Amino acid sequence: MNRRRLGQEGPEVSAIGLGCMGMSEFYGAADEAESVEVIHRALDLGVTFLDTADMYGRGHNEELVGRAIRDRRDEVVLATKFGIVRTDDPALRGLDGSPDYVRKAADASLQRLGVDHIDLYYLHRRDPAVPIEETVGAMGELVAEGKVGRIGLSEVSAETLRRAHATHPIAALQSEYSLFTRGLEEEILPAARELGIALVAYSPISRGLLGGKLAPAGELPDDDFRKHLPRFTGENGARNEALVGEVRRIAEEVGCTPAQLALAWLLTRGEDVIPIPGTKRLRYLEENAAAADVTLTPGQLAALEAAVPTGAALGDRYPDMSSIER
Repeated sequence: MNRRRLGQEGPEVSAIGLGCMGMSEFYGAADEAESVEVIHRALDLGVTFLDTADMYGRGHNEELVGRAIRDRRDEVVLATKFGIVRTDDPALRGLDGSPDYVRKAADASLQRLGVDHIDLYYLHRRDPAVPIEETVGAMGELVAEGKVGRIGLSEVSAETLRRAHATHPIAALQSEYSLFTRGLEEEILPAARELGIALVAYSPISRGLLGGKLAPAGELPDDDFRKHLPRFTGENGARNEALVGEVRRIAEEVGCTPAQLALAWLLTRGEDVIPIPGTKRLRYLEENAAAADVTLTPGQLAALEAAVPTGAALGDRYPDMSSIER
């Protein structure tokens, strides 16, 4: 597995990481034993960059990841996130970026993960009620205390990124980035590059849509949140499925799967781009990791750009986009 640096002075991580969210919720039933096996296999393959968050499974995902890496902590660059507050009602969520909550959330994550430090600690979503300087200042204190190695932000604007970085160095920005989601290329990615901040791309296969194997939204189980996403339903879903057909055609010419093509394309966007495809299945983990070995020619890249130009995918990423800064 090739490696990339997490920011200008950050540690090296695998060029393709592993998102662990689906091992706990959002994508239907999961098998905890297989999830642990997936994490162990990822480490065997050289996938060292693991991503979780305190809201995934309301703490369950951090506990799961912590158990899986307990005997292999030194092989992992471990990232988790805070700031989205869950309640007993799964439909209700809040945001908290207050300095007191920063410390409380970090201590809780450390305990669930069973580690003495978090390598990369993200603000999951910005709290509009709290100046970003206050939130990031408190995160910086965690770095000074040794509880956190480096800090990051998720889904913020270029302006917020600049303000945060002026308060404390930001190592990574995590945002959705894929062939189907390219809005950050205009302002956000250039700002990150100017500041020396790595771009960690989540949902790089567009929540499985670009993999070309997903059942229609109407056939997904009720506990799969994609069933209700605008990009997957109605006319949007039909249009996007046609685009996936074009991706599949080019992938066949390249000699890889559509998911591998989507990941390989992202890897060509710059050495500072690190995709973290999520999976809870061994076969998909191995398929995703092998994308690091896919080489795309200029002609193949041009064909892909022509088939899936910026803005081609229809539908918002979430039913409610109010917490996403742009």
